[in-house]
Amino acid sequence: MSMMDCKKVESKEEETSRDVVVERDDYLKNSKELVELTKTRLMRAFVEAQDPSSKVVDDLMLRRFLRARELDVEQASAMFLKYLKWRQAFAPNGSISASEVPNQIAQNKLFLQGSDKRGCPIAVLLGARHFQVKGGLKEFKRYVVYAFDKICARMPPGQEKFIFIGDLEGWRYSNSDIRAYLGALSILQDYYPERLGKMFIVHVPFVFMTVWKIVCPFIDNKTKEKIVFVENKMLKSTLLEEIDESQLPEKYGGKLTLVPI
Repeated sequence: MSMMDCKKVESKEEETSRDVVVERDDYLKNSKELVELTKTRLMRAFVEAQDPSSKVVDDLMLRRFLRARELDVEQASAMFLKYLKWRQAFAPNGSISASEVPNQIAQNKLFLQGSDKRGCPIAVLLGARHFQVKGGLKEFKRYVVYAFDKICARMPPGQEKFIFIGDLEGWRYSNSDIRAYLGALSILQDYYPERLGKMFIVHVPFVFMTVWKIVCPFIDNKTKEKIVFVENKMLKSTLLEEIDESQLPEKYGGKLTLVPI
């Protein structure tokens, strides 16, 4: 066999190998989707029997709770029913209005504009603008729900996650609010599962790490995997891996101005 023939055989083998890999990946994807579909139907039957109000919830929401509990129908159902009960009590009118969180909005600390390369909306929090104010923890938790609902409402069809940039430039101990951090974390993990795509924590001062050591044990593994501490010298290049320059705030070398939520 000539050298040319050998190369043709090798090329054919490589092509066949790639086809096999593609077919395998497609099979695994389809199998996973079938399992999720089956379990979503089982979960729907169970939760609707327990709480008829769940009939208005779409399959995408049920699937997020399933994924948060590793597709365990019983655990996901319990988590979802807890969510329904909480939501009905926490926001009896269906949503939180701006008039319910005036002190938090006045701090002008949260911004929402632009999207990453997958279409996930981007939220930016300026941590140095957060202080404990009148209204306390109760208003802060309402503000977290107000903000998450605003962010989720900005998601285009087919998108379920958002990107969060926590900017700690200028953060001091006077900005520290452990109860608020834990409250926001609990709401995110318990009631908005599988909504966070990635969290970038930037401009991190050394003093913040003391607070982080207190908060970190309360973060579940799924959420920890999505948190990225970014070095100042790598800030723009790291963000550009996920976000086009046209969608990146000017503050980080992009072209968008920050717009309050």
